[in-house]
Amino acid sequence: METFFSVLQVLISVVLVFLVLMHSGKDSGLSGAFGVGSGTGPLGGGSMVERNLNRWTIFFAILFLINAVILLKRPWA
Repeated sequence: METFFSVLQVLISVVLVFLVLMHSGKDSGLSGAFGVGSGTGPLGGGSMVERNLNRWTIFFAILFLINAVILLKRPWA
């Protein structure tokens, strides 16, 4: 069981790093290479793609934290 959650943590980490790198920063980062754009709006992301990217990043960050807590508590031990 611990192996499953450890592998899941690694996979979530890789996806989360990729999603964070996709965000546009001051220098447009990797997001410009994939056409995410740098639309500006009230919360920074003006385009629908940018808002979806924010939602996916938050979703995977929450999954990462939940999985980390599960690994720390280890209910199966």
